Amino acid sequence: MSIIKAKEYLKSVGYEDRVIEFAESTATVAEAAEAVGVEPAMIAKTMSFLVGDKAILILAEGTARVDNRKYKDTFHVKAKMIPFDEVEQYIGHAPGGVCPFGINEGVDVYLDESLRQFDTVYPAAGNDHSAVRLAVPELEKIAGAKGWIDVCKEPEKSE
Repeated sequence: MSIIKAKEYLKSVGYEDRVIEFAESTATVAEAAEAVGVEPAMIAKTMSFLVGDKAILILAEGTARVDNRKYKDTFHVKAKMIPFDEVEQYIGHAPGGVCPFGINEGVDVYLDESLRQFDTVYPAAGNDHSAVRLAVPELEKIAGAKGWIDVCKEPEKSE
């Protein structure tokens, strides 16, 4: 089970006590935000893409949307999300629980600049009923990220 892999990884880096499990679904950003009790942007959504035949993960603030031009400028290919029914095979976690903890070997992880606006964020913990409470520097430290990138659109300005 995916949450077990995530918890084992988090235990190995000293953060297992940050895992929060819920009775209700946290599969979507809106559901996770409601369960945790935070604004949707504070959910660190984890998106899975293929760069050629290599799987990558990008963590971004929950309401962020990928900017195709920025993505192509960064990875030199068009953004191609992993098909829903193939995510678990490539990443090691099923959709709704995808996170950078306890993932398959060879999956590169990146953190989008959109996360830097928060002190604390909540990525999933391997299944669709979980989250992990982490300060952004903690996430950076334990996610095994290759680095920070800027591939999301600027947020819409509300007037």
